[in-house]
Amino acid sequence: MQLVVARIGRAHGIKGEVTVEVRTDEPELRLAPGAVLATDPASAGPLTIETGRVHSGRLLLRFEGVADRTAAEALRNTLLIADVDPDELPEEEDEYYDHQLIDLDVVTEDGTEVGRITEISHLPSQDLFIVERADGSEVMIPFVEEIVTEIDLEEQRAVIAPPPGLIDDRAEIASARGEEGSGSGGASTDDGSGGSGEAS
Repeated sequence: MQLVVARIGRAHGIKGEVTVEVRTDEPELRLAPGAVLATDPASAGPLTIETGRVHSGRLLLRFEGVADRTAAEALRNTLLIADVDPDELPEEEDEYYDHQLIDLDVVTEDGTEVGRITEISHLPSQDLFIVERADGSEVMIPFVEEIVTEIDLEEQRAVIAPPPGLIDDRAEIASARGEEGSGSGGASTDDGSGGSGEAS
C-alpha cells in the first residue's frame, strides 16, 4: 500500500535542501536517510533521501542528485510516497495510520449514526476527521481523546462523545424532532494519543 508521507516545500539555501510538510507520525522511519520514495508527479522520482535535519522546527531534506537551489525548487509541491505493508501497525499503542481510519463509520456513544470518515486532516495543533454525513455535508471532528472515545477496527467504527456545538444546528433540530440518524453526530478520533499515523 502506498501512503503519502510528506510534501516538498520551498528550497532552503543553495545546496539542494528543501523544507518538507511532514504527513506521517513516524518521520524518523519514513523520511530517514537512505529511504527511497515514489513521487506524485511520478516524473519527479523516485527520490532517495541523502540527509535530513531539523532547522527552526522544520524538517529539511536533501535528495541524491539534487545539488543546487534550482533543482530543489523544481521539486516544490511534489508529494513523497512510501510503500507500507497494509497489516503494519504504528509502534505506539492507540495510534493508527490514515488508511485504517478512512471509511470508518462514525457513531455517538448512544449509537446515533453521524457519517463516514473520508479524510484525515493533519494540522499543526491536532488531527481532524473529515466526516461525510448522509446528506452530503461534512463535519470536522478533532481527533482527541476527550471526543473520540473508541476506535474499533474490527467493527469498522469510531465512537465519539461530541461536545455541544460540534454538530451543526440542523442536526440538533432534527434530533429534537426525534428523527433518526441526524441526532448528535460527532466525529471520532484516536483513542488517546491523537496520532492518526501516516498522513495522506
